[in-house]
Amino acid sequence: MADVLACALKRGLDAVLVAVELILEAGHASPEHVKNVLSRLEEGPPPTPVETTLALAEPPVADTARYDGLVVGVPHEA
Repeated sequence: MADVLACALKRGLDAVLVAVELILEAGHASPEHVKNVLSRLEEGPPPTPVETTLALAEPPVADTARYDGLVVGVPHEA
């Protein structure tokens, strides 16, 4: 509770009240969640997409055998 009150000093009571209302609607009540929601509310808009003519020459492939080949001979601790 003290963490939430400290947030009100830094970010303003109105912002904290909005965050708490959102959290109570979601059903998750914790100081960490309040801080997280406050941070998300203060974020700026996402960057605008950039038009480009670049394209992938070959699509990425999930190849775990390649990874295994890179770590051969590397000692692993359990």
